[in-house]
Amino acid sequence: MTKDINKRIAAEISWARTHDREARTRPARETFLRRFEKQVDPDDTLPPEERRQRAEHAKRAYMLQLAKRSAIARRARLPQCKSRKSGY
Repeated sequence: MTKDINKRIAAEISWARTHDREARTRPARETFLRRFEKQVDPDDTLPPEERRQRAEHAKRAYMLQLAKRSAIARRARLPQCKSRKSGY
């Protein structure tokens, strides 16, 4: 537990000292998007802009799938009587 807290403290200090958050996360975001670019254009035949647009759509679909799975998991954790009243 102490290690977890120390890691969280270090992460918060690191982010507090970060002047350009976008630049810091850019490599990870670009790598993540490349995953979807490879998915939509495995042969690298599309024009770069078309590939990027399709990759953005594939990424949105992936995020929606994650959201759907999360909602299903939350619903499953609710007691039956509560889920009927809340409209889930």
